[in-house]
Amino acid sequence: MLPRVLRSARPISTSLALSRPLAHFRPHMDPDPSRPVERAIRTKLTDSLKPDHLEVHNESHMHAVPPGSESHFRVLVVSSLFDGLPLIKRHRLVNEALKEELSSCVHALAIQAKTPEQWGSNPTLVKSPPCMGGSKGDHTVEEKLKAGRD
Repeated sequence: MLPRVLRSARPISTSLALSRPLAHFRPHMDPDPSRPVERAIRTKLTDSLKPDHLEVHNESHMHAVPPGSESHFRVLVVSSLFDGLPLIKRHRLVNEALKEELSSCVHALAIQAKTPEQWGSNPTLVKSPPCMGGSKGDHTVEEKLKAGRD
């Protein structure tokens, strides 16, 4: 599966990002009060990892879930706390910060965890592949969606 995902990833133009210092980046999306799960993800990652750059993308619309769902997310976290840590430990820090959401309303979380140096040399967010319908047979998705609405 990984080779297929890597083949489908397309590079994003980096000329604008490379021309601006990291300090000038603002979060990709402002928190939307009608998106409580997205807001919780953004708040918890900001509080625990003090990111230089944070993007939270709700990708639920790309999956077999009802419109307006908050069940599938992709995050890009750029933090100096990741300096010297292997990728698995970075992911564990993100998962630990979001353990409540991952155990209740979030069905899928794609993580890109970069150091400021890595982000400076490659400021791209990998695109998600199209949904293959894998959650259609997962009956826990319905429970998680309900938990996210409560």
